Amino acid sequence: MPERDGLLFKRDFNPDERIGREKMIELMASSPIPADERPENAALYTDHMQIGKILFLDLLYRQIVTVPGVIMEFGCRWGQNLATFANLRALYEPTNGLRKIYGFDTFSGFVDSAPEDLNTGYDLPGAVATTPGYESHLAEVMRANELTKPLSHKVKFDIIKGDARQTVPAFLKQRPQTIISLAYLDMDLYSPTRVVLEEIAPFLTRGSIVVLDELNDEAFPGETLAVRDTLGLGNIALRRVPYLTHPSYFVVE
Repeated sequence: MPERDGLLFKRDFNPDERIGREKMIELMASSPIPADERPENAALYTDHMQIGKILFLDLLYRQIVTVPGVIMEFGCRWGQNLATFANLRALYEPTNGLRKIYGFDTFSGFVDSAPEDLNTGYDLPGAVATTPGYESHLAEVMRANELTKPLSHKVKFDIIKGDARQTVPAFLKQRPQTIISLAYLDMDLYSPTRVVLEEIAPFLTRGSIVVLDELNDEAFPGETLAVRDTLGLGNIALRRVPYLTHPSYFVVE
């Protein structure tokens, strides 16, 4: 079982990879690059898996450019996907002030698990928590990022803290005009995944994309079971990319 720490929670490393990763962390922490030049050189410390993730998000974004609606990530954790989506928005549709980006997370890790999660040992309460108060830092980063882009006077994101089983229904009830062009579900467990799939269904349109991050993963069986019980695997055309292991997605037809 992978260590329950950061990326190691969902990714196994062989001995060489572990040594290389630890060395890269050390080098990044002690980087001689001046602080004001580090953002432009972030790729120096990025591995191929992270580049693959950016390529995947780019693939998704290009498919929704002609679809109206907002982007929602459920289980945003540290927020790298949110920031990437914001950067892609600035590149592909810099004047689309309606393409808002919303990130949902407890920021305190898993709340509980269901029998469908099969007690794999990965579903413990508190797993994948962020550091205390991280949501405030994430909001600051997102806003600072936004200030460097077109329409900087408009706040086009929001961070929603709490259990998605409560926050998502309340959020959508307060915003009945919502259309979801892209929903990224990375909650791993059965109950929140099922609730969110049920709640967002009326807000999707043909052409909307739904991403599920842990399908067909024996460590997180609840996510696949939630999809099977709500949508039916035979009713959706699941797709993946060859350069990443986990994410699957389908286009609403």
